[in-house]
Amino acid sequence: MSDTTDDRLDLPLVALRPALEAVLMVADQPLDHAVLASAVGHPVADVDAGLAALAAEYDEQGRGFELRNVAGGWRFYTREEYAGVVESFVLEGQQARLTQAALETLAVVAYKQPISRARVSAIRGVNVDGVMRTLLTRGLVEEAGQDHETGANLYRTSRYFLERIGVTSLDELPELAPYLPDMDDLEDELVEAAGSVEPDGGTEPT
Repeated sequence: MSDTTDDRLDLPLVALRPALEAVLMVADQPLDHAVLASAVGHPVADVDAGLAALAAEYDEQGRGFELRNVAGGWRFYTREEYAGVVESFVLEGQQARLTQAALETLAVVAYKQPISRARVSAIRGVNVDGVMRTLLTRGLVEEAGQDHETGANLYRTSRYFLERIGVTSLDELPELAPYLPDMDDLEDELVEAAGSVEPDGGTEPT
C-alpha cells in the first residue's frame, strides 16, 4: 500500500491565487474555503487570505466581475454596474427567462414560506400548479414537508435561489412582506378558490 495519505497537489504559495481562480472559474456552485483548501493543497488560513486578496484586487482594478462569499461559499459574479449588459446578452430574445407569472409566484413563496400551492393560488388569484412545476424544475423552489393540519405539501425557496439573487439569507430580502395578504385573511379565498379553479384550466404561462 502506498504511504501517500494526501493526494492534494500541494502547489507552491506563489501559485495559490491562480489555482483558486482556476477552480472557481469552472465551479457551477459556491465553494467554501475547506473545499478550496483541499483542492489547492493549502491550509484554510492561506486560502482565506488568498480569496480576500483576490476579491480586493478585482475591486481595485474595476474588473467586470467580482469574487463574493454568498450562501456559504465563494463564487464569481458579474459586477453590479455591468449586470444590465450581461442580462441583455443572455436573455434578449430567449424564452429561458422566467415569466411575470413565475416571478410573482416566486416572490410569494419567498416572503410567505413555507407555503402550500393552494395558499399561493389564493394570494395570486389563479391556479399556480404549472408555474410551481417550473420553479421546482429550475431548482428555485423545493419541498419543505407537509402542513400538519391539512396534509398539503409545503414549499420554500432553495439555496440556489439565494445564490441567483446574490444574498446569503432571506433576512436580506427587501421589506415587501407587509404588502402581501396575511394568511389569516385567506381562508375564505381558499375555500372559494378550491371550488372555482379547475385543475386543467385557468392557469398562466409558466
